[in-house]
Amino acid sequence: MPYKIMIVDDQFVSRELFKLYVEQSGQYEVVHAIDSAMFADTYVLRSDIDLVIMDILMQDGSNGLEAAEKIKALKPDIKIIAVTSMPEVSWMARAKQIGIDSFWYKELSEKTILEIMDRTLAGESIYPAETPVVQLGLTSSSELTPREIQVLRLLTTGAGNEEIASKLHISSNTVKTHIKHLLEKTGFTSRTQLAIQSRITGLVVED
Repeated sequence: MPYKIMIVDDQFVSRELFKLYVEQSGQYEVVHAIDSAMFADTYVLRSDIDLVIMDILMQDGSNGLEAAEKIKALKPDIKIIAVTSMPEVSWMARAKQIGIDSFWYKELSEKTILEIMDRTLAGESIYPAETPVVQLGLTSSSELTPREIQVLRLLTTGAGNEEIASKLHISSNTVKTHIKHLLEKTGFTSRTQLAIQSRITGLVVED
């Protein structure tokens, strides 16, 4: 009897590719393929589902990690694989904290989604060793400190120095210093350019 799968992905092409791979394997049956995480938890209550392939960031603003947390609270035995093409540095740690079983980068993983599915349903938890490194101007994400990444994340929301300082419990002068260092490392000429490029690369996604 095939395992029953739900796919949650807002990209039509990704959703159809997942369905194709999954159904061709012969071991799996796709019972739902939906384009939003908003009501994903209600689907697992209505259907008998063994595993959820959950994209993280949806165009309608819904968040796959939040949906996964609800699903795990309702039915902890359902296996969940978080999938994304964005190298946002905080997502893997949050997925582990929620109890998501496995984590897969769409374009960057050497392992196929079917391999991750097989191993996850066999009881393994498969996570990449590290977040993919991305280029940001003249530097790479691996050259940035954790605090600089926190500042960057808030910068992408349009927050000013005082607001960033308040949220990170540091002084506004310290914020100015971090932004100065970030501009020097990346070679960007303004904080606006820095914020836009950080968002475009997927290095930080506002929470």
